[in-house]
This record gives sequence, C-alpha cells and structure tokens, in this order.
Amino acid sequence: MTDRRRAMLALALVAPAPTIGIAAALIVWPGPVGRSVFTVAKLWLVIFPGAWFVLVEKGRPGWSPLRKGGSATALIVGIASAAVILAAYRVLGVAAIDPSALRAKAAEMAIATPPAYLLGAAYWIFVNSVIEEYVYRWFVQRQCERLMPVRFAVPASAMIFTLHHVVALATFFNPGITALASLGIFGAGVAWSMLYARYESIWPGWIAHAIADVAVFTCGWWLLF
Repeated sequence: MTDRRRAMLALALVAPAPTIGIAAALIVWPGPVGRSVFTVAKLWLVIFPGAWFVLVEKGRPGWSPLRKGGSATALIVGIASAAVILAAYRVLGVAAIDPSALRAKAAEMAIATPPAYLLGAAYWIFVNSVIEEYVYRWFVQRQCERLMPVRFAVPASAMIFTLHHVVALATFFNPGITALASLGIFGAGVAWSMLYARYESIWPGWIAHAIADVAVFTCGWWLLF
C-alpha cells in the first residue's frame, strides 16, 4: 500500500469516530446507550492513532517534546482566542442563547450542578484537549500532509476537527449561534494546526487550546449558574 493510500485509510478509520460518538450520545440514543457509544468512540480515538503509528508506520512512540519552542506564541494565541470567545458571548450570546434549554441538556449529560460542571470542565480543559491535539494535530494533520501540501493540510485537518463540534453545537444552540461557533472552532483549529506545523509538537497547540477552553467553560458557567 502506498503512503497516500495508507493516509487515506487512516483518515477514514479515525475521522468519523467523534461524530458517531457525539451523535449517539446527544441525538440518537441520549442516555446510557449513547454514552456507551460515545465512550467507545473516545477510546478508539485514543488507541487507534498510536497503534497505527507503531504497527503500520513502524514509528517509535514519544512525548512530542518542545524542541523548537513555541510556548510564548501559544500563550498569545490562546489569550487572543479567549478574548474573542468572551467578547462574542457578551455581544451575541447573552441575547441569543436560551439558558433553560442549555440547562436541560446539561442535566442529560449529568453536569447540571456546579461540582459536576467543574469536574467536567477540568476533564475537557486538561485531558480532552490533549487527546484532541494528539488526534487532530499529531495524527490527522500528518496524514493530511501525506495527501497535500502543508498549506492545504492545515485547513483540511481543522475541518475534520470541526465536524463533530458542529453536531454537538447544533443540539445546544440555534442555527445562527451554531454557525458562528463552528466558524470560530474552525479558525481555532487552523491556528493550532499552524502551531503544530511550525513547532512540530502538540504542546504549543495544547496551551492555546486549554486557554480557549477555559473561556468556553466560563461562558457555560455564566449561562448555567
């Protein structure tokens, strides 16, 4: 199998998983069954890229060290992203988002109390963001780079990253907010992919990603509590 075909197969096996998991948990089977499918999809995202790298690409596992720096740039990108998110919420979100509908969805996800919400936020900020950088920047972007030049691989990987977020957002918000937030997520994905392309490490993207997530969960706190 050629490198291009291997890359296409790898993307076909990993890219749909988060969308399937989100759709199952929030739309098709909300409740225990959907959460089980979501968990399986998440485990697949964690296990498959590393297994593919070792077994198919014959690579050696590592921790994506910060050999080329990038922390300062990542802080600037993250703070700028957080500022945009908070400003967008203050300008548009307060009037456009129905808190009661959001509270109902939060109850379905078992994060409708402050302790549960903070625990969930901590997971998304410190764990899920690492998983997403590992999957979408380290794995998906590298596969895209085998199929196209970097200038196209960056937006392509960002688009794949955005897809499951669109499904999740559509279950919480109206079409206008969903479209605006999806555009913001795509822009963030492009920025984090550029950080990976520049510094060849997932950690600059993670720093910026985690800061942006803090802003997102701050807005969620204001809406729910």
